[in-house]
Amino acid sequence: MKRHLYPIFIVISSMVMISCEDVLDRDPVDSFNEESLFKDINLVEAFLYQCYDQIGGDHENVLGMKEDLLSSSTDELLNIHRAGQVTFTKGTLTSSYLGHFGGTSGVRYNFILWDDLYKNIKNVNILLSGIDNVPVKSKSDEEKIGQIKAEAYFIRAFDYTNLLRAYGGLIISDKRYNLDDDFSTITRSSLQETLDFILTDIEKAIAGLPVKGQIAQGRATKGAAAALKSRLLSFVAGELTNGGYKEADSFVSFMDNNRKERLQASQKAAKDIMDGKYGAYALSGSTSEPPAAMSEEQVMEYADNYANIFLQKNAWNDEVIFGVQYLNKQGNRARNNLYWGPNGYNCWGNNEPTEDLVRTYEMKDGSAFKWDKYNPGETNIRSYTKEQQLGDPEVNPYMGREPRFYASILFDGAPWRERAETDDKVEIGAKVKSAGKRLVGKNVTELMNEIKNLEAVTVGGNDSRSAANQAWNGTKTGYYLRKMLDIGINGETDNNENAWIEMRYAEVLLDYTEACIELGEIAEGLKTLNLVRNRAGLPSRALIATQEQAREWYRHERLIEMMGEGDRWYCIRKWMICDKVIKSFSPTHIYHFEDGVSFYIYNTTTWADSREWKDRQYWLPIAIEEINKAPKLRQNPGY
Repeated sequence: MKRHLYPIFIVISSMVMISCEDVLDRDPVDSFNEESLFKDINLVEAFLYQCYDQIGGDHENVLGMKEDLLSSSTDELLNIHRAGQVTFTKGTLTSSYLGHFGGTSGVRYNFILWDDLYKNIKNVNILLSGIDNVPVKSKSDEEKIGQIKAEAYFIRAFDYTNLLRAYGGLIISDKRYNLDDDFSTITRSSLQETLDFILTDIEKAIAGLPVKGQIAQGRATKGAAAALKSRLLSFVAGELTNGGYKEADSFVSFMDNNRKERLQASQKAAKDIMDGKYGAYALSGSTSEPPAAMSEEQVMEYADNYANIFLQKNAWNDEVIFGVQYLNKQGNRARNNLYWGPNGYNCWGNNEPTEDLVRTYEMKDGSAFKWDKYNPGETNIRSYTKEQQLGDPEVNPYMGREPRFYASILFDGAPWRERAETDDKVEIGAKVKSAGKRLVGKNVTELMNEIKNLEAVTVGGNDSRSAANQAWNGTKTGYYLRKMLDIGINGETDNNENAWIEMRYAEVLLDYTEACIELGEIAEGLKTLNLVRNRAGLPSRALIATQEQAREWYRHERLIEMMGEGDRWYCIRKWMICDKVIKSFSPTHIYHFEDGVSFYIYNTTTWADSREWKDRQYWLPIAIEEINKAPKLRQNPGY
C-alpha cells in the first residue's frame, strides 16, 4: 500500500538511493549517488519527495490511516486482531518488547517507530547538508532551493515532534553521521533542549514556506508548520511534563516550574492561526447556534457535514491544514473500508468503538446520554417492547443522539451499504425465535444464562461474531467504526481515496481552548469551544463555569471531536489520566425476540478486552537494541 505524493517521485526516485539507516547504524551512504544528487535541483526535489514519503516513520507512510489505528491504544477503540501487541493498554510495554511501538519496520499496523523516524531525520539531514552546493541557474532555482529547505525543516520538525511526544528528550541530530563517528558517546538532550531545537526548525519552516494555495496540496505550508507548533506547544504545556510525572528528570520533565509561560506560548501559537496569520482556515460547516429542537433530517445534515470532512477527495476544504491524499489514478491507495468495515460486508472489522466511548456521545439536545432514562440506576441492561418503542423511539439507545455519533459509529441498525437481506443496515444483534417478555427484570448473569439455553433458536446477526460470514472479523464490542469510511466504497474490492487528515483547524481551536481554560480565561476558552460544538450541531455551553467544569467540558469535547484520529493517545498521557481510562471493558450484546422485545446487555460476565495500566508507560521505553548501540543513552524512568 504505497502512497506517492507527487508523480515526479515515481519517475526519479530510483535514481536517488541514499542510505536510510538509523542514526545509530553505521552503514555507509552511497557517495556516488549522493554526489549526483546535489548536481541537479530536480533530483534534490525528488529526494525531498522521498522524505515526504517517509514522514511520520509509519508503514509506507500512510501516517495515521493504517489497519491498526493509534486510537486502539486508548479507551476509544479495540484492536480485535492484535490486541496483545497493543502493549500500552496491556501493561506489557518493556524495552525488550514494545509491540506496535517497536515492531518490524514496514508492517502496516505499527506506531511511532524510533528507528524509522530517525532514518527519515537522517535523510533530511543529508538533504540539508548538501543543498547549498546545488548549482543555481536562475532566480526560480534559487527560490525553489529556499522552499525545499523550508519543507525539509518542516519534515524534520514533524518527525522530532512525534518522537518528543512519545519519548521526551531525544538524540538531537542536525548533521549526517559518518563511519568514523564515535557512537559510544551519543546521549540524549534534555526535554527543554529538544523542544528548543524543534521550535527552531519550525520557525525556519514558517519563514520559508508559502501559504496554502501557492504550493501543491499535500506539501507543507506556513499553516502546516504553525499547526505543528501549536500541537507541540500544547503537549508540552500539559501536566505530564510540568511536574505531574513522579519520576521527574530533565529528559521527561521541565525543571523550571514555568508552566504558565508554556501555556501562554501554546495559546499564542493557536491564536496566530485563528487570526489568519498563516493563511485562511475555518471549520467546515456553520458555526451558528443550531436549532433548539432538531428534526432527524437536520441531525443527519450535521452528521453528513462532519463525516464529509474525512472523505475529502481532490481539493480539500478549509478545515484541512495538512494531510495525505490517496487517489487511485496517481497510484495511491488506502483500505479503510476493508480494514475497519463490518465482517458481513467481507471486511475485517478492526478498531471497534468501546461501550464507554459510545455512551460519551450526547443526545441531540446536548444533554448527557443515559443508558436507561426510565431506570436511571441501571447501567448494564436496557430492554423495551415494540409498543414502547413506538411510543418513545429513544428507548433504543441509538436513537436521538448527537450528529457526530451517526457520523462516527456503526451500531446495530445503522444504515450502511446496499444489502438486501438486512435492509441496507448493519446487523449486529441476534434474532431469537422465542418470547422475551419473561426475561425482563433478570440480572446480567441470569439473562445471559437464559439466552445461552436458547442458542438453538438464536440466529446471529450478519455483522456479528456469530455470523455465517467471516465470524472471526465480527465485532467484539458491539460496534464498528464509521468515521473515515466511505459508504460509496466496496471495501472488499475497492480502494479508498479519501485523505488522511493529519492536522485540521478544529485541533487548533481545541488547543487554544485548553490553554485559555488552564490560564483561567474560562469565558474565552468556552466561546472557542462552542464553535466546535455548534458546527457539530450541539448547543453552546454556558460561558460562566468553574475551571474544573470547563476543563471537564473541554476534555469531553476533544474526545468526541478527535475520536479515531490518534489525538487521544497523546491527550490521556499529557493530562495524566491513563490510570482512570485504561481499564478492562465488556462487550455489548443485543437480542431481538420474536415477540418484539429487545435487550441491550453490557455483558459484565466477560471481558471484550482485559487491560492493565502501569504508570511508567506515560513515556515509551527506548528499545534495548538502541541502548546497546549507544550505551550512554539514558533509559526513561521505570524501565
